[in-house]
Amino acid sequence: MNIPYIFDVQRGSTVDGRGLRTTVFFKGCNLDCFWCHNPEGKKPFPELAFFARACLGCGSCRGACPGEEGAPCRACGECAALCPSAALRVYGKQYKIEELLDIILADEPFYEATGGGVTLSGGECMLYPDFVSALLQKCKEKGIHTAIDTAGSVPFSHFEQVLPYTDMFLYDIKCLSPSLHKQGTGFDNSLILENLERLRQTGKEILVRVPLIPSFNEKEKDEIEAFCRARGLSYELLPYHTLGEGKKAALSAFRERK
Repeated sequence: MNIPYIFDVQRGSTVDGRGLRTTVFFKGCNLDCFWCHNPEGKKPFPELAFFARACLGCGSCRGACPGEEGAPCRACGECAALCPSAALRVYGKQYKIEELLDIILADEPFYEATGGGVTLSGGECMLYPDFVSALLQKCKEKGIHTAIDTAGSVPFSHFEQVLPYTDMFLYDIKCLSPSLHKQGTGFDNSLILENLERLRQTGKEILVRVPLIPSFNEKEKDEIEAFCRARGLSYELLPYHTLGEGKKAALSAFRERK
């Protein structure tokens, strides 16, 4: 089984499905949205980021790298481990399924009290159907509500693999126009919309989530709402924010610093 990298595990989330949830963020995405708020989740391998404002200039990281001088960074994290101000951060760690399950189960009382559970997100978690289905199966065996947050740009066979263990899908729709979608993400949306229709026919609970991006898809807002209502799909409109800009800059800053 291909073991993916995880770039974050957020406990007590209130924005990734009903109730309090533990959200596991998988690294790697096959879309390239220009507004991405999780740029550290795009690449499927570990990355180092440098937050210049947090740097104390203490020099603790110097000489920490075990690699040869001039060799490409392997994001081993040795330098980040020595940084007292967390100016250097590693995004990407591999977990065994049992390790993630232990983290998820630690919040079980909160799931029971709020109707919450676990959400797998990204990046694009559906790029790893073997791992995702195995993890969600363990969660279902423990009676935990499960959700998947996906952009849907994967073969439908990936959905078929996880369907038995998934209670809810948070399905991202960027826009309806294929050309506009390709302009904003690098790919058209024919597979995404086809998968949404096939997923709808399974009877699984679906919440369509639409990020409203200025100068991109705002004019399609009414059309998207009508699209969802015509299909009986629940949906929510997500306000645009720039929380990903700092992380994007930090990833670029490390490459320049090298």
